[in-house]
This record gives sequence, C-alpha cells and structure tokens, in this order.
Amino acid sequence: MTEKINVVVIGGGYAGVIAANHLRVNGDVAVTLVNPRPQFVERIRLHQLVTGSDDAVVEYADVLGADVRLVVDSAHRIDAPAQRVELASGDALDYDYLIYAVGSTGASLTVPGAAEFAYPISEYEHGEALRAAMADVRPGAPITVVGAGPTGIETAAELGEEGHTVTLVCGGVLGPYLSAPARKSVARRMRKLGVTVVDGPGATVDEVREGSVVLADGRELPSALTVWTAGFGVPDLAVRSGLTTDALGRLVTDETLTSVDSPRIVAAGDAAAPSNSPLRMSCQAAIPLGAQAANTVLSRIAGTEPAVVNQAFTGQCISLGRNAGTIQIAHLDDRVMPLYIGGRAAATIKEAVCKGTITFLSREARKPGSYFWLKGGKRAQRLAEDPEVPVR
Repeated sequence: MTEKINVVVIGGGYAGVIAANHLRVNGDVAVTLVNPRPQFVERIRLHQLVTGSDDAVVEYADVLGADVRLVVDSAHRIDAPAQRVELASGDALDYDYLIYAVGSTGASLTVPGAAEFAYPISEYEHGEALRAAMADVRPGAPITVVGAGPTGIETAAELGEEGHTVTLVCGGVLGPYLSAPARKSVARRMRKLGVTVVDGPGATVDEVREGSVVLADGRELPSALTVWTAGFGVPDLAVRSGLTTDALGRLVTDETLTSVDSPRIVAAGDAAAPSNSPLRMSCQAAIPLGAQAANTVLSRIAGTEPAVVNQAFTGQCISLGRNAGTIQIAHLDDRVMPLYIGGRAAATIKEAVCKGTITFLSREARKPGSYFWLKGGKRAQRLAEDPEVPVR
C-alpha cells in the first residue's frame, strides 16, 4: 500500500478551502485543513452579519471535501526544517508540503482611543460583537464608519439602509480605487441613504473618544458607535516562524507561490507576496491563488516544473445596501476602466458573486479539478518591466 503524502493547509478561508479541495485530484495526497473556527466564514458578507440580513457562515460539510481532515485549532509556529506545524493546543502536525493560507485581518488599531472605543469588522468575531453593540444604539444616534474601502462603504450603506444616522469618514477620497464615474455613483447612493460622507483634506481620524471621533483638522464628530474599517494586516505566523516576509508580514514567495525559504512551503491568498509584489487582497484573488498553490504542490509531487502565477481581474463588486450596488469594471491587470454598473442590477450581480464563490468551493469539493479561473493578467510582463520588483 502506497504511503500517503501529507499536505497541511493552514487557513480555512477562500484560498485554503479551494486549495484543500483541489489537492484531491491526486489520490495519494492526504489533506489536513487547520482553522480556528468550525465553520467557513463568508468575509464578504460580514457587513450583512451586522444588520442580520445574513449569518455570514457556511458549514464546512457544504464546501469541503469529505476526505479532508478538519482540525479546529490555530497554528502557533511553523518549524520549516522539521516540516512540522505546532498548534496552539500543544499538538503538532507533520507535513510533506504546507500551504500557507492564513488570510488577512484588520490593521492594528494604533490611533489613540481606537482599540478602546472603536469596533473593527474584519473577522467573524468582530461582526458578532458589533452586531451586539448595535442593539444598544438608540434610534437616530450617530454612527461613524472610518475607512472608505469596500468594507467601509458596504458597512455604511448597510447601516444607512436600516435607517441609522451614519457618517462615513473617508480619510481623503471616497473609494480611491474606483474610477471617477463609479465614485460618483457611490456618492449618489450614499446621499439617497442619508449617509454623510466626510472626505477631502483633514478627513482622517486622529483620535477616537467615547461618544465622538476627532479628525485631523480638529473637527469633532459625535459618534455613539464607531466602526473601524481602515486598513488590513496579516497574521504574524510567518514572522514568528522565522520565514521571509514583506513589510506587512506576508510570506515572500517566487512566482510559483513557493516560499523563498523552503520548497515545501507554498502560499496563497491575502498572506502571500509573490516576488514581494502581492496581488490585491480580495476573494477574487484568493480563490485562484489557492488553486494555483495546490497545483504547485501537485507539480512538485509529480516532479514537474510548477507554473507561475497567471490570473486576471475583472473589477470590484460593492454592495450599497440590499437594493443597489456599484460594479467597477477593470482591465485584466486590475487597472480600472471608466465603466461601471450601478443600481439594482449591480446589487443582483454582487449577490450572484457572493453565492458563486460558495458554488465554486462546493463544486471543487464534489469534483476536484473542476475549478478554473480567468487568466491573462500579464503579471509577468509587468514585473519584468519594473526593475524594482524582482521576478524569481
């Protein structure tokens, strides 16, 4: 009987689940998925968890292959020379190959008062705590959402549609990653929902107080509840394990997603930095990266040369409450076009995208190898033309 090849996947998000499912195209591979929660979290629905329009979780039985071993625990340290993952519980897992898919978290709350008085929303537990806090907010009391990225915009719109008095503090520009026409469509929807948008010079938060936020230009905005969505970070597992990371803590890899420290470690998703030039943090990138990481491991098992990263973007989908949205259309290399879809049609597309991500995972669980992704983003050409970004 052939001894199984043990592959451990750390992280049960979009990248980790697709990677775990995809590895099963090789029947000689035994897959173990390590995740701190017993359910799959739909991070792209956490703003809905806050208002109760969705619970933002899916059972792993629905998205993970039945032959994938699920270990509900947290990875404490990776011992690369020993090929072992030390777990928070004190247990350890030996591996032949490791896929590092720990995802991302909210940025550290370093602004004075933010850690004490603001509510982040980057993780499931954050969403639960914020939802509980919302129950104590009296009707008409001011709510401040800090950060005008997709999470901030979606959270502000969701709360505004529920009838809350919401101010969105942009830190400069509303949706700086959007084209001018798409940005205007978001602003129109915010006005319709009664959300006050604070942007321009001085629209950054210098301090969060109990009952208010203080902006860089000295303005003090009343805030019965403050939601913090500004910035993202990554878990420090790679740093604690002595592996090479970028400044944010993402695992540095070559273009096949293989760690520069060990050919036995492959990264995917938000915590991967191929050629020290990571893709945009998003589930749109995480799922293809997870499949490509699995393919890299499968190639190494087979003794063939792994393929380099090859994926394309299509744009960004932003929900603006349950009845409207903005879909920013982009070039394959993620540069935005001046084209967008708005209104109810965009809301329908966004909901289809959310459901579609779960469908991709579920289909791969049932039939490994069925997932495919859009290619042709010309990443290699872009990196080769940039002398500051090495292509390994």
